[in-house]
Amino acid sequence: MTATVKSKGLNIALWVAQVLISLTLIWAGYAKLFQPIEETAQMLPWALDNPGLLKITGIVDLLGGIGIVLPAAFRLQPKLTVLAAYGTMALMIAAMVFHISRGEVSLIGMNIFFFILAAFVAWGRSKKAPITGK
Repeated sequence: MTATVKSKGLNIALWVAQVLISLTLIWAGYAKLFQPIEETAQMLPWALDNPGLLKITGIVDLLGGIGIVLPAAFRLQPKLTVLAAYGTMALMIAAMVFHISRGEVSLIGMNIFFFILAAFVAWGRSKKAPITGK
């Protein structure tokens, strides 16, 4: 297998990871910010106890979801995509700590999954398949 084929495959895998993270974070941000809190509380039991945290994480989710794709897609400040990946990793660590502190260890599986995806994006877009600006 040539380096070009490997590079193209890695680039595709990175884009898939970026889009998956983006769609998930944008969906979560929308739910946290625009759905009635009672609906959101059905998915996120902590929402009613922490409405301020719900709104803050909703904003962070939306910004992260946008930041992990748009700078790379438009090739405008593509390093922001790497920073968004690091931010997503930090968000997932914070979410894991939050869930563990509430005795909700069974809920951190998705946080671990998205932490790993974000780490892959950070590594790939900074070291192996960076996007260059215009």
